[in-house]
Amino acid sequence: MSSSCGERLRLTIFGQSHGPAVGVTIEGLPPGLKVDREALTRFLARRAPGQNEWSTARREADLPEFLSGLADGRTCGVPLTAVLRNDNARPADYAPFRDTPRPGHADYTGRIKYRDCEDAAGGGHFSGRLTAPLCLAGGLALQWLAGEGITVISRIRRIAEVEDPAPLRGSTADKPFPVVSDEAGERMKARIAEARAEGDSVGGIVECAVLGLPAGLGDPMFDGMENRIARLVFGIPAVKGLEFGAGFAAAAMRGSECNDPFVVKDGRVRTATNHAGGILGGITTGMPLTFRVAFKPTPSIAKEQDTVSLSAMAPAKLKITGRHDPCIVPRAVPCVEAAAALAVADALLCR
Repeated sequence: MSSSCGERLRLTIFGQSHGPAVGVTIEGLPPGLKVDREALTRFLARRAPGQNEWSTARREADLPEFLSGLADGRTCGVPLTAVLRNDNARPADYAPFRDTPRPGHADYTGRIKYRDCEDAAGGGHFSGRLTAPLCLAGGLALQWLAGEGITVISRIRRIAEVEDPAPLRGSTADKPFPVVSDEAGERMKARIAEARAEGDSVGGIVECAVLGLPAGLGDPMFDGMENRIARLVFGIPAVKGLEFGAGFAAAAMRGSECNDPFVVKDGRVRTATNHAGGILGGITTGMPLTFRVAFKPTPSIAKEQDTVSLSAMAPAKLKITGRHDPCIVPRAVPCVEAAAALAVADALLCR
């Protein structure tokens, strides 16, 4: 099923953007994990909408409601199911898009795939709203990984053409705008404000690092760490690119520049550089696992766009109103962390 993922730690995400709720069922969580609900709520709040001028005005509490899988606040070994209620849904806003599909959205492809039976309200199951249960699952995985000495950190690397050049060395989770350089962050916010004022949107890049990983996780071929992470990352709507370590820049290097020399540090084998992003042959090296994710601009924009009328099979104009992010990148940062945490947790359980 396309909405399920994982080998030993398997999750299934369900719900629609403007339905009663969205949720997740997780199989394989180790029993005995004490769930820190406050920490989980803080993690979900980083993704939640309606909190600032660079996000949609839709507001959702996103308080997890656990239906199964916990006993006395700990995982009990059975599948864990939790939901997040949709309290601010407005499905009627999306009625026009049944006939005039929105450019950049899955309105048309969803209609073809599901034979006119898809829920088009807010994008239905294609919506970014489905990253809320992804973050719920990822938040639980992060809590388990912390007990294993593994942390996941991330930040906004770029918005439009504005880059945060400072190296990512620690968490940005406590920052309202998750960048390393606050000066770069202010320029990014200005670009978002400019796009919103023009009825447009901007995209950007999220950078992520997994710290404390042992060497030897992952497999060659199709279950490599890149593969595991990619499958979850591409489950985040609007993702259009992914690179590990030096990524596409490696294509301009020579082997003598790109290869990471092996060294011994504190009695362990390490590499002097990390162009490989902590992965060789699909298997972790013990160095930080690093990757970057490219997000396209939010497709729902106020500018008039060209589309078609499906009933008339003729050209049409479309102007989208309602509640939309002028840039989804700030809210995507915890989503990328969640995807990384779930992939790493699954690989650990597969050892």
